Amino acid sequence: MRRKAKKAAELSAGEWFEKLAAVQARLRAPDGCPWDREQTHASLRTYLIEEAYEVLEALESGDDAKFAEEMGDLLLQIVFHSEIAKEEGRFSVSDVIREVHDKMVRRHPHVFGEKRAKNTAEVLKKWEQIKKEERAAAGKKNGDGSKQEEKAASLLDGVSRALPAALEGFQLTRRAARIGFDWDSVEGVFDKMNEEAAELRHALSAKDANKTEEEMGDLLFAAVNLARFLHVDPEIALKKANVKFSTRFRQMEGLAAKSGKALADVPREKMEEFWETAKRSEKDDSQKSAEARKGR
Repeated sequence: MRRKAKKAAELSAGEWFEKLAAVQARLRAPDGCPWDREQTHASLRTYLIEEAYEVLEALESGDDAKFAEEMGDLLLQIVFHSEIAKEEGRFSVSDVIREVHDKMVRRHPHVFGEKRAKNTAEVLKKWEQIKKEERAAAGKKNGDGSKQEEKAASLLDGVSRALPAALEGFQLTRRAARIGFDWDSVEGVFDKMNEEAAELRHALSAKDANKTEEEMGDLLFAAVNLARFLHVDPEIALKKANVKFSTRFRQMEGLAAKSGKALADVPREKMEEFWETAKRSEKDDSQKSAEARKGR
């Protein structure tokens, strides 16, 4: 007797994943989609980054349907890259899943092994130690005996230089902090920022362009360190600040237009008034939203 096909709601996550992988394989087939067939790992890089940021935006929106949709788009990028690699005989999406599965088990001996962890700090410290051991083992496995590959593995190995600068600094200082190289209190980080600001002022007064760039970098790095110390992701925090500035500036343009002028033709003092008006409007909207949520 022919088996009755399952309804969509009855399919498991694994079955849906297999269907997704099959769809992407079909799109890459000789008689598939011309656009999909033209893509390479390099051409898809931009989409991978864009989808990751769209997931974050959907998360912030509070719209679960949008959040799920954007995570699906991000998952598609993983499947897409894996299909290209499979065609080239390098690895498959099954290899990708197996690798991350084994890694998670290996890095959680306090859950899947006999060892136990007292707290989160101990978990993170052990996590970094395990990662360091993995990198050292990988170096020995792939090494050719050269001095370059025989050098000791660093705790900072694996932090990608391709990351945005703020996120790279966040990852570097977070790894250092996990083994105890950190400030004792937030006041120490504020003191460091004040020190870097003073050094930047000195470089500016000396009209030393190279030193100014260096000190500006040090000040930004200190700000990233402060964000990390406060358990704030600097990349996300800055993204929110960018959105806030963009929203207020567009409101300023609207206010200027209502007065019959372009914002560029408005005196600086009037610009400041428009800015404060935009800020008040933003605060009023925030209060209304909060009251609406309470009334639900």
